[in-house]
Amino acid sequence: MKIIKATREYETWLANHTSPVASDLAQKHINMCSDPFIFLRATFYRWAQRFPEVCPQLQELPQVLAINDLHIENFGTWRDSEGRLVWGVNDFDEAYPNVFAADLVRLATSTFFAIEVGHLQTSRMRACKSLLIGYIESIRSGGLPFVLQEGHPVLRIMAIARLKEPSIFWGKFDAQMKTPNAVPASARQALQALFPEKGLKYRAFHRQAGQGSLGRQRFVGMTDYKGGRIAREVKALVPSACLFALGKESKKCYYTVLNDSSVRCPDPFLSLDDNWIGRRLAPDCSRIDLAALPKVRDEQVLLSAMGFETGNIHLGSPDTISEVLKALRRLPDGWLLQAAEAMYADTLADFKTWRKEFRAKV
Repeated sequence: MKIIKATREYETWLANHTSPVASDLAQKHINMCSDPFIFLRATFYRWAQRFPEVCPQLQELPQVLAINDLHIENFGTWRDSEGRLVWGVNDFDEAYPNVFAADLVRLATSTFFAIEVGHLQTSRMRACKSLLIGYIESIRSGGLPFVLQEGHPVLRIMAIARLKEPSIFWGKFDAQMKTPNAVPASARQALQALFPEKGLKYRAFHRQAGQGSLGRQRFVGMTDYKGGRIAREVKALVPSACLFALGKESKKCYYTVLNDSSVRCPDPFLSLDDNWIGRRLAPDCSRIDLAALPKVRDEQVLLSAMGFETGNIHLGSPDTISEVLKALRRLPDGWLLQAAEAMYADTLADFKTWRKEFRAKV
């Protein structure tokens, strides 16, 4: 199956679980032409199909409850219940049982594309080494959340660099807020439940954001509250695209299970109901774009932390951790580099096909 057909079939599958936003899907198709890194982020459904075929040697490894749609821009910050700034994986939209290597290979592959477009200054081999060092340390030690005000000075400097100009953060919402659009009653109800007081008046609007989730309904509620702006977001909840790739039918969502079982300081504003994923939005509570990080930074510290945080998530599957450690000892040197290079080549071929056929239609 080619990428064009896979995309069409996935979007049909998506429409059976939610009401897609046609204009956002159209924008997503355009974004997928821009560069391979954005293409990778936008097409997890395709990755879920291809990874078992391209890397069959990894499919018998121990399984964990995996993130699946893991990449280097699926990390961000939030405030925990103590008000501390915490860094880690930003969403679990595609959470589903998978071999533990699936997250590591996708994370490594994303670093390769980031290197190619200039977002990272390192080599593929060093990137894989750093990711594995962090991952193995986390699994062996039992993990530890990244509370930035308590430690991790290098990571803290990188993470807070984007917090210096909150006007830039809020300015991104102003343009979208000017566009009138209907907000479903269930979304308004979910937004209202996230605000600090009942009955607060707020402006609700559609937000176009993300890459993989672009096309799903996403709404923001914003208001002035006691001297400053506050915002809450709800995004349509759908099952993992792993189910699409496997040809299975289920409405079960593993988002909350993975969030609650991982070694992390939870975001107290994160909420899920039958239809929506809700969260607080603020300059200190959002995904981190690599382009927003300082130009001078320690890439190896950043990548090792990403590997360690991946281990924090996998530790939410305690029954298989001993088997994961055994498997890591058995895997040959260079296994992650080899698998990521194979997925890099496969994804790049899909990207070139998509861009050629999409542009031919325009």
